[in-house]
Amino acid sequence: MSKNFDTVGRRIFVTGVGGAAAVLAAGLGEARAQSGCATSARWQPVFEPQDDWMELPGRHRFVFDCTSTAGAGDGVDFADTYFSANQSGYRLSASDLAVIVILRHFATVFAYDDRIWAKYGAQFGKMLKFNDPKTKAPPTRNVYYGGDKSGAKDDGATLSGLAKKGVHFAVCGMATQYLAEHLAGSDKTKTEGIRAELIGAMIPNAHLAAAGIVALNRTQERGYAISHMG
Repeated sequence: MSKNFDTVGRRIFVTGVGGAAAVLAAGLGEARAQSGCATSARWQPVFEPQDDWMELPGRHRFVFDCTSTAGAGDGVDFADTYFSANQSGYRLSASDLAVIVILRHFATVFAYDDRIWAKYGAQFGKMLKFNDPKTKAPPTRNVYYGGDKSGAKDDGATLSGLAKKGVHFAVCGMATQYLAEHLAGSDKTKTEGIRAELIGAMIPNAHLAAAGIVALNRTQERGYAISHMG
């Protein structure tokens, strides 16, 4: 009899605890709902209108994040390979792919066309310890932009070629400001003029972002896969 009594007692105890837990959980759920803290709601990003240009047409989304002089060249090469491989392996055209190249940090200088490089290329080269791979001299042109890239890899991939395929470019606004200040030197009154000059000479399909790292965040929120180029 004692054994049966203990068994029944344990069942009553467990049932009582389970019931109390259920009541407690229901109470907590109601309290969370009333306070606006319902756990069932999933966080979603808020899209800012300044970034609406990132809504590019395409079946697949990819962003190449470039932060160095070498990384900019790699970004051009890998982005071009991405188009080629999708065409040969999946029969997808350029219009099927939404691609963004972010030029930030030391890669920002390649967001400006040859007019800027003809004027400031020597200063860029000295600051970044970067020479034209073809001439081995301080650059006087954007080596990744034109028809003859003459960069680290001579495979014909260029920024202008990517732009023709529909690639868009996010340009770091903070780095652009820094470059303008650097180029102005001791005469800081020239900074705003140089900044406007840089922005006015951005490559086709380029968009000035508040900062490159912000553009990186916004592309992720909009569903882009990411490859960091260094």
